[in-house]
Amino acid sequence: MHDGYAMDNVLIIHIAANNGFENTSTTGNGSITLSSARHETSVTVNQWLTGMGVIVQSPYPELLPTLSRNVPPWPSRNDQFYLTDLDQLASFLKQTAQLSLELRKQSASNNTDPFSGEDTHSVSKTDTDLSPDGFPPASPQETEIERLRRERIGQDIYRRALMAYWHGACAVTGITLPEVLRASHAKPWAECTNDAERLDVFNGFLLVANLDVLFDRFLISFDEGGNLLTSSRLPAEDMQALGLHPEMKLRWVEKEHLPYLHWHRQRFLAVNCCAPTSECQTDTHDITSR
Repeated sequence: MHDGYAMDNVLIIHIAANNGFENTSTTGNGSITLSSARHETSVTVNQWLTGMGVIVQSPYPELLPTLSRNVPPWPSRNDQFYLTDLDQLASFLKQTAQLSLELRKQSASNNTDPFSGEDTHSVSKTDTDLSPDGFPPASPQETEIERLRRERIGQDIYRRALMAYWHGACAVTGITLPEVLRASHAKPWAECTNDAERLDVFNGFLLVANLDVLFDRFLISFDEGGNLLTSSRLPAEDMQALGLHPEMKLRWVEKEHLPYLHWHRQRFLAVNCCAPTSECQTDTHDITSR
């Protein structure tokens, strides 16, 4: 029902942006090339049935031997590495970017351009004043701006992924007008433990705007069969005005949705029931009855 490779590409692009490779381009064969304005190294990622092949191109001869100490290269070529999962990719990209920045810094301090071999007489502050993690230091204000920028990029990526997964239509109503469709997380962005959860296409639904707000505020939820659950805090006249009715349900539910639906339903029950959550779990219909 969905293209697993397309979903992984979304995660790869986001992981790359957070680990020193903010520029990406794709090719017709599905590979992704990662690069950065901060250094001259590029990485090409090719997804395989299990894991992925990563090819590193860099003007710095010291880079590949250093990377090989942690990840053995492919037997037939020393610039290609086999990585098992996205977590290993994130670690590999971060190390590659940090090393490339440090090697560029060393090259600049030696007044040598790694491409031309000619002397360079100016060294930028960005190249020389690096923080311990290999990236330019940032003030607290700049750090917050960067966090917000990354969050915005991640949410844009997530919306595109949900648009693809739900074929551009609301997961409940089937409405296809893009301007009124929202990417709605089941487990909110701020409460996810990692980027994999935040960008997991199963951690949310493409919803028309009114359903998105209700879902986000835990005024509605869905059971394991995708059937609509509504809060008793919603007056009948408001439900009618909002177009809610008991027959509404998700167009489909896959097993990967269930953990996130369970999380959302638990919070929905806690918000809409005065009793402890464990007591509410046994009496869902009392929460949702009129």
